[in-house]
Amino acid sequence: MPHEVTMPQLGMTQDSGRLTQWLKQPGDKVARGDLLFEVETDKATMEIEAQADGFLTHVKADEGADIPVGKVIARISDTASETADAPDEPAAAPTPEAESAPGTDVALPEGHAITMPQLGMTQDSGVLVTWLKAPGDAVGAEDILFEVETDKSTMEVAAGHDGYLAATLAEPGEAIAVGGMLAIMSPGPPSAPVARSAAQMAAQMAAKPAPADAKAAPARVEPVADEAPPAATPQAVPGSEGRILASPKLRRIALVEGLDLSRLVRAGHPQPFHMRDLEILRSLPDETQPSGVQQTSPHVTAAATAMRLTAKSEQDGFAAFARWAGETHGLADADALLAGLAGASLPGGPGIVAVERFGARRAFLVPQDRRLSAATPSDAAPTLILRDLRTSAVESVAIGAEALPVITITRQGAGLSITLECGPGQMDGPAAIALLDAFAGRLREPLRHLL
Repeated sequence: MPHEVTMPQLGMTQDSGRLTQWLKQPGDKVARGDLLFEVETDKATMEIEAQADGFLTHVKADEGADIPVGKVIARISDTASETADAPDEPAAAPTPEAESAPGTDVALPEGHAITMPQLGMTQDSGVLVTWLKAPGDAVGAEDILFEVETDKSTMEVAAGHDGYLAATLAEPGEAIAVGGMLAIMSPGPPSAPVARSAAQMAAQMAAKPAPADAKAAPARVEPVADEAPPAATPQAVPGSEGRILASPKLRRIALVEGLDLSRLVRAGHPQPFHMRDLEILRSLPDETQPSGVQQTSPHVTAAATAMRLTAKSEQDGFAAFARWAGETHGLADADALLAGLAGASLPGGPGIVAVERFGARRAFLVPQDRRLSAATPSDAAPTLILRDLRTSAVESVAIGAEALPVITITRQGAGLSITLECGPGQMDGPAAIALLDAFAGRLREPLRHLL
């Protein structure tokens, strides 16, 4: 089945990207995971992987072109000779006009659109867990605006802009397509803040007649409507389908204490769940205990469940170090340098470190001598995953234990936050502390690695 290739959203405030280079040519055979093209944003240049097997066809974007997020730029087809019409553009995201949605007489305010971010290359939608600001509130660029859940994690997302939350266009529990509008930020206090659901917005767009000249219709919200990503799609709270809506902090504490959030669902408590629901969860009777048997304290299982450690670095020394290594020693692969620093921090000696960035993964073998220049690409199974989110709007993570120990790097003002999460049996406490302390020190002062 053909797969459309679109310009990814690699950061919360990104609305376009420059296609710097195609790494495959039209007609080339590609496999899932092959490097397909390079994208440059205002923060980084990244290689983007193919998300399907097939042949590259219908290439619609030239190298050097600036492409809006979500715009279709090519197709991965079943055959190299496919000559069907070029893929359709994604449906335009709703743009606020001076009209009222069904059931309300309040028009949408003017301002900057806040959209559903793409937190992973394979993500096509996210579920809004909760709003952390109310319509009309003053919001700073670094303030946490909302929580979003994907099929892999629940994350807090910063506003990315200073201003006022003039309108919310989705309700907790609704699934919104990547690039779909979630809110409107205005530069000044809104005279009439608006709160609507994605279902209302979809109904408004369906009921609105198309203008006689679509290109002449004024676009009052960025990004431009005729090139915007897919529109929001409402969805009911999916607790009955196995997905539970809960804040990252509650998920983290529940994981540490060995508490099962699904018990709140079965007890009939409304989602999304927040920290105020923690005491309720703790007080629920143990479903596995016979009637009359006292429940064992959930804290007993905390140490055997998972570990989560966080280190702070007041400065990010890696970016300057990577430039120096490239200019002075020809070590231009920043991922290999990052993997080398992580591998050198492993208490047990050399290993395979996989560097992940927005769904793309590259693994490197860090040998016994631990020289940065000796970190080489590897196809072997990794022993440590290094998730680099420095160019994203994500400020904290609490995903929980995965199949391997995971170190996540996020931006924290001018410095960095480095989080290590690992499951029982993967690493003991002293080893985890030694790994995180050594790696945080190397990120703060990379030249220390060479001493």
